[in-house]
Amino acid sequence: MDSDIRRMAIKDAKVLMVGAGGIGCELLKTLALSGFQDIHIIDMDTIEVSNLNRQFLFRKSHMGLSKAKVARDAVLKFRPHINITSYHANVKDAEFNVEFFKQFNVVLNGLDNLDARRHVNRLCLASNVPLVESGTTGFLGQVTVHIKGKTECYECQTKPTPKTYPVCTITSTPSKFVHCIVWAKELLFAKLFGDKNQANDLNVHSKDGDSTNHKEDVFERSSEENFDEYCCRIYDHVFGYNIEVALTNEETWRRRKKPTPIFIRDVLPKIKTKKNGILFENGSVSALPSVGLKNPQEIWSIAENTNVFLEALKLFFEQRKKEIGNLTFDKDDQLAVEFVTAAANIRASSFGIPLHSLFEAKGIAGNIVHAVATTNAIIAGLIVIEAIKVLQDVNNNYRMTYCVEHPIRKMLLMPVEPFEPNKSCYVCSETPLLLEINTRSTKLKDFVEKIVKNKLGMTSPLIMIGSTLIYEVGDDLEEDIAANYTRNLEKVLFELPAPVTHGTILNVEDLLQELSCNINIKHREEFDEEKEPDGMVLSGWTSQVDKDRTTSSSTEPQIKDNNVIISKSEEVFRNKRKLSEISKSDEAATGKEIDLNDDDDDDLVLLDEDPGHSNKMRKLR
Repeated sequence: MDSDIRRMAIKDAKVLMVGAGGIGCELLKTLALSGFQDIHIIDMDTIEVSNLNRQFLFRKSHMGLSKAKVARDAVLKFRPHINITSYHANVKDAEFNVEFFKQFNVVLNGLDNLDARRHVNRLCLASNVPLVESGTTGFLGQVTVHIKGKTECYECQTKPTPKTYPVCTITSTPSKFVHCIVWAKELLFAKLFGDKNQANDLNVHSKDGDSTNHKEDVFERSSEENFDEYCCRIYDHVFGYNIEVALTNEETWRRRKKPTPIFIRDVLPKIKTKKNGILFENGSVSALPSVGLKNPQEIWSIAENTNVFLEALKLFFEQRKKEIGNLTFDKDDQLAVEFVTAAANIRASSFGIPLHSLFEAKGIAGNIVHAVATTNAIIAGLIVIEAIKVLQDVNNNYRMTYCVEHPIRKMLLMPVEPFEPNKSCYVCSETPLLLEINTRSTKLKDFVEKIVKNKLGMTSPLIMIGSTLIYEVGDDLEEDIAANYTRNLEKVLFELPAPVTHGTILNVEDLLQELSCNINIKHREEFDEEKEPDGMVLSGWTSQVDKDRTTSSSTEPQIKDNNVIISKSEEVFRNKRKLSEISKSDEAATGKEIDLNDDDDDDLVLLDEDPGHSNKMRKLR
C-alpha cells in the first residue's frame, strides 16, 4: 500500500528544478529514473569546457549551448515518454513569479550562488511550495528541506556575505595571496582592459610622484611605442616604480616588512631592445608556451611569471583589441586567468608572500572549490529522497543531511531533524531590522545598492516612509516619475522628500518576491573603515537564536560564491538527533544492520574502517 502511494505521489507530481549544472545533471537523471513524469528546468548558463569533467549529460559538441535544453534532450533519449520542459533563462526574470511557482508540488534547487537561492526561497514562501535546497563543496555537501510554517526557511540562519577587503590593504599593504589576487583581478585587470569610465582604486603614481587614477597618465600607449615596449613599461611602472614611491612613506613601513621593487632588467636580463620592439630569448605567440609551461599545478618562478605577464598583456592588445574597454575578469577566460596569476605572483614576490600555481590562483580568483562528481551524485539522490517525503507529506521524517569528507562516528552522511522556523527571521517571520547609518552623509543610492539589493537580495525594490513613496523601479513607470526617483537616488537620506532621521521606519518591498520588511533607522556618525567598510551596519534577525543552533566558530555556515555548504559538527549532530538514534548509531562499529528510525526509510551510508573489510561502503537501514 505504501509503495502504491509513493508511486502515485511521484507520477502525479509536477517538479521544478532550478539549475542544470553539477548537481542539476545528476538530479535530472535521478528524477527521470525514479519515475517522475513532469519536470521543469530553469538555467541561464551555457555549456563550457570546464563543465565536462562532472556534468555528464554534456559533450564537447554541446559547447555554447543551453544547459537546460541539452540536459532535457539527453535525458529524453533514455526516458522518451516523460515530460521535461526547459527554460534557458534567469530564475529572477519577471516571468517566473509567484503564480508560476504555484503550479508546482515541490521545487528542487541545484544553484551555485547565494543571491539566486534567496530569491527562490522567497518565491517558494510566497507561493507556499516546499523547497529542497542543496549544495556541494568538494567532498562536502548538504540537503535541507524548507516548508513554510513547519521548518526554517533558507534565510532563517544568516549567511555570511562574501569576504571583502579594505581598499587600503589591497592597494598598499597586502599580507595574503588573496589580497594580490583581488588587486590583480579587480584593479589592474579592470584598469587595463575594462571600462575606462568606471572608478578604480588602483593606486598608481605618475612620473612626478603624484598619485593618479587616470589611465591616460600611465596606462595609455603612445604612438611611438610598439606593444613590446608598452608591456615592459607597464611592468616596470606597476611593480617597480610604484613600489619605490610607496616606500617613500616611511610611516607605513615602520611596523611592516618593506616590499621590494621589481624591474624587468633584474628579472629577465637577457631581453634585448630592438628597433621593432623587445625580442624574447625563446620567442613566443601565447602566454604559457612562451616559457614552456604546461603543468597548471606547478609554481612558476618570478622570471616565468614575468614572461607570462608580458605575453598575456601583449596578446590582449594584439589579438583581442576589439574587446579592450569592455572586459571583466572571467574564471573561464584562460588568458585572463594567466594574466591575473602572473600579476598576483609578481606582486606577492614583492611583498614577501608565497607564490601560488595557476591552478591555485584560478580557484582563488574564481572563488572555486573544485567539484567532485561523486558528491554531486550523492546529494542528488538525497534531494530525490526528501522530495518524495515532501510529496507524501511525511513531515515527521524530513531530514537535513550533511555529507562530510572524513567519517564522524564512522558516518559519512549525517541526517539531522530540521530546525523550526526562526521567529526572528525577517524573511519568513517579518521581524523588523535595525540599520545603523549616517543619515546626513549617506545617499539613497548607497542604501539601495548596499542594503536593499546586496544585503536583502531584493531585485525590484519599492521604498516607503510612512505613506510617502521615495523609490521604485519598473518598466511601467511614467517617465517623469521615474526621473524623480532617479533624482532621489543622489540625495542624502536626510534631504529626501520625507527625511530619514534617527528613529525613522523604512518599509521596503519587492513586488516580484512578494516580500516586505521594515527597517528601523539608527543614526550613527562614525564607522570603522576596516571592520565596517560599507559605512552602515544591518542587524536584527540574528538576535534570537535557538539554543540548539549554538556552535563553535569552526562550525558556522561556510558560504562560497561557487557553491554553498553548511558544515555541522558532531556536537550539533548529537544535539539534533534523537537520543535513541545516537545510541543505535554506536552499533555501527559491530557491523550490525540497524534502524536509525523505525519510521524512516532513508538509507544511511557508513564507512567501515576495519582494514579487513577493505574500507567498503555498507548501507544500514
